Amino acid sequence: MAQLIPYDDRDGYIWFNGEIVPWREAKVHVLTHGLHYGSCVFEGERCYNGQVFKLTEHSERLVDGGRIMGFELPYSVAELDAATNAIIAKNGFKDCYVRPVAWRGSEQMGVSAPNSKINVAIAVWEWGAYYSDLRLTRAIYDRPAPTAAPVHAKAAGLYMICTLSKHAAEAKGFGDALMLDYRGYVAETTGANLFMVSNGALHTPIADCFLNGITRRTVMDLARQRGIEVIERRIKPEELQGAQEIFVTGTAAEVTPVRAIDDVTYPVGPVTRDLMDDFRKLTTGAA
Repeated sequence: MAQLIPYDDRDGYIWFNGEIVPWREAKVHVLTHGLHYGSCVFEGERCYNGQVFKLTEHSERLVDGGRIMGFELPYSVAELDAATNAIIAKNGFKDCYVRPVAWRGSEQMGVSAPNSKINVAIAVWEWGAYYSDLRLTRAIYDRPAPTAAPVHAKAAGLYMICTLSKHAAEAKGFGDALMLDYRGYVAETTGANLFMVSNGALHTPIADCFLNGITRRTVMDLARQRGIEVIERRIKPEELQGAQEIFVTGTAAEVTPVRAIDDVTYPVGPVTRDLMDDFRKLTTGAA
């Protein structure tokens, strides 16, 4: 196993509550509300050739996520955009991953903490492909109903079941887990939206209990530009067995083919290849 580089002990800089600070000085207290009660939202973004892909959409989603979680970020979308570009430039990156995060601080402890300070930080680092040779198995947890959790916020607490499901899948030799929704239909993986190709059309689950990803929407637009029919619908798990191609999308995942789900294998077909190429051209300008 490659040696791990702890995220708290790196060179570089982090934007922290309006200031650029040395990486190792960006700290929070152990009694931070976001740590104990999950009052935290975050984003995942990628910078290609010095420009963050759909930066403003991500900043808007961070602000909206905070509101869903009951707090207002102390920075505007424009200020978040500017801070993101500033910290990327300070670290000298052209291609990198971007992690904005907002959370309730340590001023109050207990379930209710309406007067806790809202903190915001933005970190950037070089990060390659999220998946390699992706194979999936059934997740040990399902996506909760909209009446059970703030499912349309990219909330830190909602990723607990993702971590547990991904760990369980990796322990069985798989790259990730396929999550169903609370009704038993296909939802997504633990960190990416899912698509399947069937009879020339692109099918994807309705995003009513998980994030309607920015990359998801982008790939749907790219497919339509190619004349591919895009169908959002409820997908039964057994339908995946008859799919011609399956792939996932996300900021970290970009467009990644799914090679297998349990013992059913899938080729990297022409639709997947075309959309991978289209997305690469869109984000990097590469021919």
